[in-house]
Amino acid sequence: MSRVGFILKPDKSEAGVLLEQLVRWLRARGDTPVVTTEDQIAPEGAEIVPEPDLASPGVIDLLVVLGGDGTMLRAARLVADVGTPVLGVNLGQLGFLTGFAPQEAEAALAQAISGALPRSSRMRIACTFTRQGAAPVVRTALNDAVIHQGAMARLVELHAFVDGEFVAAYRADGLIVATPTGSTAYNMAAGGPILIPGQAAMTLTPICAHSLTNRPLVVPADATIRMQLGADSRGVVLTVDGQWAHSFLPGDTVDITAASAPLTLYSSGKRYFDVMRDKLHWGLRSDRGGR
Repeated sequence: MSRVGFILKPDKSEAGVLLEQLVRWLRARGDTPVVTTEDQIAPEGAEIVPEPDLASPGVIDLLVVLGGDGTMLRAARLVADVGTPVLGVNLGQLGFLTGFAPQEAEAALAQAISGALPRSSRMRIACTFTRQGAAPVVRTALNDAVIHQGAMARLVELHAFVDGEFVAAYRADGLIVATPTGSTAYNMAAGGPILIPGQAAMTLTPICAHSLTNRPLVVPADATIRMQLGADSRGVVLTVDGQWAHSFLPGDTVDITAASAPLTLYSSGKRYFDVMRDKLHWGLRSDRGGR
C-alpha cells in the first residue's frame, strides 16, 4: 500500500474534479490518498494533514501536483529536501514541469507506485541572503532567484561576483540567476540561454541591461554567484522562485550556488526537444504565405 500526497493549484475547479477521481481510484486499489488542510478540499476517504507534514517521514511516498509549473515550485519547496519524488499533472498553460495530461494521470500514477516510471533529478539553487546585524536566511529555488526593482520603474545598479572574482557592475532592471529548469522561465523571456536539464550550470542574465555589451553568462553549478547593490539603488526586491520575497538594500548580499538536494521528478519519457518544440512552437510555419 502506498501513501500518495496531493498539492493543488489555487484555482481548484478543474483540480478538484480530478482529485476526487484519483482519490476514488487510489482507495479502490487499497492505497491511501493524502490532501492538505491548506487546499481546503476533503474528498471522502482521504487523509487530511497540514501542508508542512508532507515532508515528515512516513506521511507520503510520493507527491502528485495537480496544476501548473507554479504549483510544482510550491511542491519542490515542500519535499525536495527529503527526496520525495513528485509527479506533475498539467492543469496550467505551458507546463514544462508537469509532464502528464489529466487523461494520463491514472496510468502514470500506477506506474509510479509500481516503480516503473522513470525519474530525473532537477538541480536547485541555494540562496543565502545576508543583512548586516541579522542571521543569514537560506532559501532554495527550482527555477530562479531574481533581484529587481520593486514598485518604481528605475534602473538598478548591481555588482556581480563569481567565486569572489568581480564580473561587472550592471545597470539594468534586474538580474536573474536561473537553474537549467528555470532557464525556460523568466530567464528565457529576458533573452537568457536555455540549458538542458541535467547540465550542472547556472545562468546569470541581466533584465533590460542599459549597456548592450552586458550579455548573459553561464557558470558552473559549483560556483558561487554573489550579488550586491550599488550605493544609490533603492526599492529593490529579492525574490526566490516567486515563493519568497525580501527587500534588498545597499550592504545586503545574496550568495547563490547549487543546493545539496535536487528535486526528484517523475518523467513522462518524452524527449526534451520534442517538448520544447511543442511548448514553444519552434519551427511552425505560417499559413499566411511566404516560404
